[in-house]
Amino acid sequence: MHPSLHAATTPDKPAYIMAGSGEVVTFGELEAQSNRLAHFFRKSGLKTGDCVAIFMENNRYFFQATWAAQRSGLYYTCISSRLTAGEVAYILKDSGAKILISSRTMAPVATAALADVPGVKGLMVDGDAPGFQKLDSALAGMPTTPIADQAAGGDMLYSSGTTGKPKGVKGPLSGLPITEGGPLLGMVKLLYGIDDRSIYLSPAPLYHAAPLRYCMSVQRYGGTCIIMEHFEAEAALAAIARYRVTHSQWVPTMFVRMLKLDETARTRHDLSSHVCAIHAAAPCPMEVKRKMIAWWGPIIHEYYAGTEGNGFVYCNSEQWLAHPGTVGRAILGEIHIVGEDGKDVPVGEEGMVYFANGPVFEYHNDPERTQASRNARGWSTLGDVGKLDGEGFLYLTDRKAFMIISGGVNIYPQETENVLIGHPKVADVAVIGVPNEEFGEEVKAVVQPVNWRDATPE
Repeated sequence: MHPSLHAATTPDKPAYIMAGSGEVVTFGELEAQSNRLAHFFRKSGLKTGDCVAIFMENNRYFFQATWAAQRSGLYYTCISSRLTAGEVAYILKDSGAKILISSRTMAPVATAALADVPGVKGLMVDGDAPGFQKLDSALAGMPTTPIADQAAGGDMLYSSGTTGKPKGVKGPLSGLPITEGGPLLGMVKLLYGIDDRSIYLSPAPLYHAAPLRYCMSVQRYGGTCIIMEHFEAEAALAAIARYRVTHSQWVPTMFVRMLKLDETARTRHDLSSHVCAIHAAAPCPMEVKRKMIAWWGPIIHEYYAGTEGNGFVYCNSEQWLAHPGTVGRAILGEIHIVGEDGKDVPVGEEGMVYFANGPVFEYHNDPERTQASRNARGWSTLGDVGKLDGEGFLYLTDRKAFMIISGGVNIYPQETENVLIGHPKVADVAVIGVPNEEFGEEVKAVVQPVNWRDATPE
């Protein structure tokens, strides 16, 4: 499956729509623009296995760039739009990107980053900036037909983890035709029923692994993506109603914000088209998930996975209600809970979560971190702590690196965060450890109030 196939059969069907502006990009337009950009890549000397970087907010050009790279056999590194110029420059150097594609919105940071990385060509999609060529002039005269040597490229995304500089997750290119998708493509159809009739709401930044990969999977099947430029709680509900959204994907913070809307705002939108809501990326407080299932019905699906793609754990609403707090059972890779001694711990006991017999990954230019993610048996971990029940359902405690040790006691911030986020006046919260002379560390909560005006320490 591939957007190029849908461009041939349904060229006028929207491949994606920008929810805020209403801009529509059809499969025909996506095909023409990604082909023209692929020709530009080849004219610029890029060959299979090279890398391009994309540093943009959610906009209409984003998927034109990723699909152009995908059909050119290139790695595409999507960079967080929240990074500083120095951080962007580091990723450009580390990834070996030959071209930086950016936008007018990101131009001040992009210009400063590009100045620090000689030899990288700049391409500006919707404006002008020093060191950048305008997209329109770059693509002038480029054919809208495919390049002669199409090959399947893939993403190389940077996972910041919790310490040190971000690390690029680089898998081998498949060498397959551009129409062949990876393991995620089959899973989105099997688990969520995504097909050419799907209308998929993506409220998160596209530089993240899940929004990027799921949107591209929907487009492979010929479905339509609704891309929010920025997440706003009621605007997301309005988009479901307006576009008759069938599928969506969220992070728990978005659930919290929608639940904290007043009753009128929560109930004024017709959500009857919505048959599948997926969530991941962070542990979801149990009370939040119960309320979401009560509100939206048993349409909520959860998974646990990482940018590294070394395993995939899944549960639907019925499984979660039978095993409250679980993130599901493994459907890609085998889960092992490993203690400090490197051995599997008994059922119900906590330890590091490892995947065995799953896909292999490496951190680009960082063999030490790659090695640190493996144990002696070759299993890999994302750094999370959890436990299994007798039926093989996984429960996550927190990330090992987030653990606070206070007076010799291990404290995981997630439990405290789950309590605080339930308070009606709390919009968001992060719990961290700070130095304490007597106990070594103490627990500190950083709270974002729903309304700053009535915020009090209590």
